[in-house]
Amino acid sequence: MTLRPLKIAVVSQYFYPENFIINDIVLELRALGVDVEVFTGKPNYPSGEVFSGYCAEGTVQEQFAEAITVHRAPLRPRGPGGAKNLLLNYLSFAVNGSRHFWSHAKRGEFDLYFVFAPSPITSVIPALAMKCARRAPVYLWVQDLWPESLEATGFIKNKWVLRGVGQFVRALYWGVDVLLVQSKAFIDPVKRYAKAEKIVYYPNSYLQQTASGQNNLLPAWLIETLQSRFCVVFAGNLGSAQALPTIVDAARALKARQSQAAIVVVGTGSRASWLQEETTRLGLDNLIIAGAYPREAMAQLFALSGALLVTLNRDKIFGFTIPSKVQAYLAAGRPIIGCLDGEGARVINEAGAGVTCPAENSEQLATCISTLQALPAEARESMGAQGRAYFSENFELKAQCMALLQMFEQRIGKDRAIP
Repeated sequence: MTLRPLKIAVVSQYFYPENFIINDIVLELRALGVDVEVFTGKPNYPSGEVFSGYCAEGTVQEQFAEAITVHRAPLRPRGPGGAKNLLLNYLSFAVNGSRHFWSHAKRGEFDLYFVFAPSPITSVIPALAMKCARRAPVYLWVQDLWPESLEATGFIKNKWVLRGVGQFVRALYWGVDVLLVQSKAFIDPVKRYAKAEKIVYYPNSYLQQTASGQNNLLPAWLIETLQSRFCVVFAGNLGSAQALPTIVDAARALKARQSQAAIVVVGTGSRASWLQEETTRLGLDNLIIAGAYPREAMAQLFALSGALLVTLNRDKIFGFTIPSKVQAYLAAGRPIIGCLDGEGARVINEAGAGVTCPAENSEQLATCISTLQALPAEARESMGAQGRAYFSENFELKAQCMALLQMFEQRIGKDRAIP
């Protein structure tokens, strides 16, 4: 029996040139022989402004990596942040995506719809509309827990509104065929809103990169800083969930102890300006706000670091999460300092990849940095090697994509027989 290639519609509010793991997964699925089309919005994350070469209005069809068709619906950009702007951004993709992607589903005869869903969960709505146009299973990859994360970040505080969001999530999960969760700790919270038999653990992955050929992507001053001091590098989104005040307080504690270590922050986000202002106000020359750099520069940045830092707020919901930067840090083979609770800390400790302390504990974070700095270089290298080995066993991209494809095949392979 011959099977035609699997045809998948990937639905995601975020896609290249925005920097998310779904970009690499799409490429890997295509390399594995899957016929993939992407349905997304106009790129505007994290700056909040539509990227150069795009406009917020109108639909666009383009090619990604020469072989993958990308359909883009209009949306309202995030702007400078704030609840109103984010809500309008989320709703615009849900409404416009449903309206414009429906016709493609009607013609496309997709075998399934695969939804990548960091916040907002509303990004699944266009896929459910496509399912109405042409029946096919919807796989929703849950990256964030709603309504819990809305409450934890202060986005919504009213208990009645949160209950309403919970019922809304229940309705969305009801329309989905399979719920993939990025952390085992997600299973119980998701079970509050969906049947247990729908839920499958499927962790995040990361495409390993090397620093060779990328030496021109970091400025000379930053390279010199990384080489001349013991630098702990934080890379990623600078938002309300990342416990940035804890990083500031840890830098103050290190300065008070006359430590020579420095914390280097790379990235951008809604709290970037606040972080720069606090650093200047407090005169923290050991807290270096380096700005944002392309993803291709991360391998060199990580290779030059003394250690890599991940922080999250102290809240039950964040204890369920494995931040995606943990997989990136493990793959880099550098020691990790985790100032967080729950699953993220468990992975770092289980891998033997570094040291951890409770979320929002700036004094213990400063101690972790000093402890790691005092270790022999060989001990730090051993931590990094253990982290990379753990990554290869649990999170490597190709293996994870093959497991995903196997899930798809088991469900619908028999329906693709060519007479």
